[in-house]
Amino acid sequence: MASALSHAVAALSLGTCFYRPGTPKRVWAAGALCSVLPDMDVIGFHFGIRYGDFWGHRGFTHSLLFAVLLATPVAILMFRKASPQASLLWIWTYLFLATASHGLLDAMTDGGLGVAFFSPFNNDRYFLPWRPILVSPIGVGRFFSERCLAVLQSELLWIWLPSALLAALAWFWQRRSRVK
Repeated sequence: MASALSHAVAALSLGTCFYRPGTPKRVWAAGALCSVLPDMDVIGFHFGIRYGDFWGHRGFTHSLLFAVLLATPVAILMFRKASPQASLLWIWTYLFLATASHGLLDAMTDGGLGVAFFSPFNNDRYFLPWRPILVSPIGVGRFFSERCLAVLQSELLWIWLPSALLAALAWFWQRRSRVK
């Protein structure tokens, strides 16, 4: 998996594409939270759930259906009365993409069993053909190890840098659109 911080960075960067003046700041916080929640599946290890099981790591909680099922109540319960600048559908789309980005990033790592994108309909695990991101160890204690520096360098190059470029492009595009 990519680290939780990098998942949030990617979601916040994606949020710049959805920015509208007057959008509540809590939308971006919700997007960052949605982007890290799929990794809640690691608690299953403590209950004997194996990595490759339906509820295992990178299983159902990393699927596109899970992204729909998470984005929907978050959007409705937290943003039912969205601002005129950011409709509920606009916010839902951002939350869905922020959640789905988790599986996409994990499918770009060099470890694990892949991501069950289509669970529960198909529980096969997939990786993308291009896997440049070093897999982050599961657990805080294991993260802060000798491997930490290599993982962080990999994430800076393959997640943070593209995220910064996306945010800059979105900002310039929006600024240009407002000037016209």
